[in-house]
Amino acid sequence: MTTSTLEKQAYKAFGCVMLSDIDFPELPRWESREAYSEAQSIRVERADLTEVWSALSQTGRSSYAAPGRVMFRVPGTAIFDIQNGRHIAICPEEGADQDELRLFILGSCMGAALMQRGLLPLHGSAIAIDGQAYGVVGDSGAGKSTLAAAFLQAGFPLVSDDVIALDFSGGYARPLVIPSYPQQKLWQQSLDGFGISNESLRPIFKRETKFAVPLKAGYHAQPLPLAGIFELVKSDRNEPSLVPVSKLDRLSLMRRHTYRQFWLDRLGMTDWHFRMTAGLASRIDVYKLERPTVGFTAPELVKRMLHILSTEGWSP
Repeated sequence: MTTSTLEKQAYKAFGCVMLSDIDFPELPRWESREAYSEAQSIRVERADLTEVWSALSQTGRSSYAAPGRVMFRVPGTAIFDIQNGRHIAICPEEGADQDELRLFILGSCMGAALMQRGLLPLHGSAIAIDGQAYGVVGDSGAGKSTLAAAFLQAGFPLVSDDVIALDFSGGYARPLVIPSYPQQKLWQQSLDGFGISNESLRPIFKRETKFAVPLKAGYHAQPLPLAGIFELVKSDRNEPSLVPVSKLDRLSLMRRHTYRQFWLDRLGMTDWHFRMTAGLASRIDVYKLERPTVGFTAPELVKRMLHILSTEGWSP
């Protein structure tokens, strides 16, 4: 049962039209003159999910997943229900913060919806270089967004931040990276390193020193073929290190950095994931990029990555 009577607004995100009764100030509006198919749309609406969550949830688990459906609950915030990549329902708890609701909708909910739509979501950022996209993946806190921001400062547009959506459906040799939306999330330390003031920036919910950084320029809004992946990891080394990842190790790397990969088995998508990543591993080059834990090294990392791209070349 839908509990909201607000008029739905149309937004752009991850190549989809989000028809929502929740306001998303971080997303660009979908202009009414732009045509879209029903298959492109995702409905986002409030609903009463208490009974279905009670029926489907299991003791000791905060989420439920089965082919075509993912549900999860964040205590104190909401129950979320994602079905068939076409519908996201939210049942907010009393006093839920709107910023936190949007954080989960654009994060975990979209990650589940992308999987259901047959897109592979990787945990990372993507940048555009010479008509191709390069992904930077890594664990939380590795510095992916900071490195992407350093590329922005060097004149290379952002394609996606936090989630890299890969579309294998076009029959191309390599998947397309689908742009997310024009915003980054950066810690105060990164803003200081780039000399960016936080005066006009909105803090991410419960992370007072992490901020949403809207991009008025430097955002690439069209899909691009994926040319390569860098895994960013922290290291005790004093200097950055950049080494190739063997084809044997690439499958585990891509599984490890698949966004919300713990849902794959219950969604019945393990075999699909293996086929997609096995094909991808043989068509692109993958590097491990180690960065020192001390100091602001993002600009130096950009130089090293660009040197690799210009001197060694990448697999076609």
